[in-house]
Amino acid sequence: MPGEELYTEYFGLTERPFTLTPDPSFLFWSKQHQRAFAVLEYGLMARTPITLITGEIGSGKTTILRAFLKDIEPNITIGLISNAQGGRGELIQWILNALSIPVEPGSSYVRMFQLLQETLVAEYAAGRRVVLIFDEAQNLSIEGLEELRMLTNINSGKDELVQLVLVGQPELRDMVKSPRMKQLAQRVTASFHLQPLEKKAVTEYICHRLQVAGGTGKEISRPAAELIHQASGGVPRLVNQLCEFALLYAWAGENKTVSVSTIRNVLKDGVSFSVEASPLVLDTQFVRGSAAE
Repeated sequence: MPGEELYTEYFGLTERPFTLTPDPSFLFWSKQHQRAFAVLEYGLMARTPITLITGEIGSGKTTILRAFLKDIEPNITIGLISNAQGGRGELIQWILNALSIPVEPGSSYVRMFQLLQETLVAEYAAGRRVVLIFDEAQNLSIEGLEELRMLTNINSGKDELVQLVLVGQPELRDMVKSPRMKQLAQRVTASFHLQPLEKKAVTEYICHRLQVAGGTGKEISRPAAELIHQASGGVPRLVNQLCEFALLYAWAGENKTVSVSTIRNVLKDGVSFSVEASPLVLDTQFVRGSAAE
């Protein structure tokens, strides 16, 4: 889009700093993201049967996951499954596909399970271990989660042949905590829930992404960043949406700095459907009693 190219050049940026696509190079290591990453690393090191990472939509779960996958040791086989759905047998097929194991058309559930078990045993014999990562795992059914629990029963005596990492929205945590999932919950030995960013973290997050993209970090003023926190609730994806349009609006108005009034204009125009502007946010007395800087 020409406008996006012009605003990056206008602000002296090398690329757009607030795209919605998860990009580990822009990962801002807030205290919460550091802890979530540490839990993932612990789960891998301690060979826990199930590691659980949850958070609201846009909280940075997938970005952390991608950063985590960059540093995986070569003796670990990763199967990444996104948005897996379906009933009995279909989940096993998702796993086999993720591990690049060919499945003959019309294979029975028993045959596919046997094929997966043989693969896990072969990997273990070769000195490798298998980690299955389920992104957007809240889309799994209760039956699907129970089927995953059964996979953790496959072992060599003292060692686990397969580890599971479940990443998803808050409802995944609720599903795991439900009385029906008591046996599954007992297998979850490492877990973390990502909360929205606090005000200070949002201002640091915005500055960080601007600097990674070649800017000074001051293209969006601190009062504007505080208003962005107020409007977004500290959810990184919503912060990105507001910042993206704010830079575009500032470029269109030939302003070198995004101000509080710029953010209010973005909110008033409703260009970001995911963010609703409350009367408090739009109040001209908000943010240190000033409507503009």
